[in-house]
Amino acid sequence: MMMMMTETMTTEMQNCMNACMECHKMCLETMTYCMSQGGKQMNKSMMSMMRDCSEMCMMCMNMMMGGSEFMGRTCMLCAEMCDRCAAACEQMREDQKMMECAAACRRCAETCRSMQMMPA
Repeated sequence: MMMMMTETMTTEMQNCMNACMECHKMCLETMTYCMSQGGKQMNKSMMSMMRDCSEMCMMCMNMMMGGSEFMGRTCMLCAEMCDRCAAACEQMREDQKMMECAAACRRCAETCRSMQMMPA
């Protein structure tokens, strides 16, 4: 089954999965960073947004790997959450780490949006 799946995996899917993996990782790293910084970086809603975003990216990857029929809708929701997380991170322009996280979220949102055009 897994073998068959990789053969049917499009470049778009691969790109999307890579972007999701990167975003998932960046959100977790940035959360750890925020905890170490304290202060305004330790914003509760920011932290939960990053956690939700990283979880959503992981779910999105799993849906694509499984070839789920809900893949398209999951990608749409993932894109929405990534955009929101990016916008929050971009509030802290002076912080390099926050801007890196925002960039990873934006890339992920973009590839997820291109996935929803794909036939399931």
